Amino acid sequence: MQNHINIANYITVHPRVCHGKPCFKGTRIMVYLVLELLEAGIPQEEIIRRYYPQLTHKHIEAALHYAGELFKTREYAFQGAL
Repeated sequence: MQNHINIANYITVHPRVCHGKPCFKGTRIMVYLVLELLEAGIPQEEIIRRYYPQLTHKHIEAALHYAGELFKTREYAFQGAL
């Protein structure tokens, strides 16, 4: 599956911004906050309208793509999860 979202256009990581956690460019909204809302089943439209009106669908797509890239490039062990 190919994604045409350039993550760097939407997400940044800087040690002096939000304790070095990935955030959306030009904001202090941490990516994990949006991912948690998605995990809770909140639709993208509601996330934008109710929680973060400064974001767009492209921001949310970039967050999902970013999360996917992390899992492709790192190894994780979840003890007892399987």
